[in-house]
Amino acid sequence: MVATEKERAVLRMVQRDLPDSLTPYADLAAESGMTEDEVLDLLRSMKEAGSIRRFGATLRHQRAGFAHNALVAWKATLHEADRAGPLAAEHHSVSHCYYRPSPSPDWPFTLYTMIHGRSGEECRTVVLDLAARTGLREYAVLESRRELKKISMAYF
Repeated sequence: MVATEKERAVLRMVQRDLPDSLTPYADLAAESGMTEDEVLDLLRSMKEAGSIRRFGATLRHQRAGFAHNALVAWKATLHEADRAGPLAAEHHSVSHCYYRPSPSPDWPFTLYTMIHGRSGEECRTVVLDLAARTGLREYAVLESRRELKKISMAYF
């Protein structure tokens, strides 16, 4: 767990965008009053302890030209999701893949993939590719019309 105010300061900073420089960790260290090695050790130890799962860059897909996306809800049993989920997750156009059963009998979908593409047609092609790879045939494509909010969680 985070013990010092300096460590909390570093964690507040890494929840934002990293400094756009050749030495982002040194910049964070200078701003927090820690050394670069202390910053890196803090992040490494938190990952090893399981306090954070990963630490990495987030691509702003719209700025990179991937202006279309779709959430695809797949009808899958737990067994089918265990087999199909990893196949879908390894696809380069899928950013998120979740198994989330619904308590409602009116919504039979349990496996969800978030697909990003440069066009609606590209997203539809990925859906067909995933259906072929996974063997899942029943799905609903929920295309995004506009993004209302997208931020990282802030814990400190």
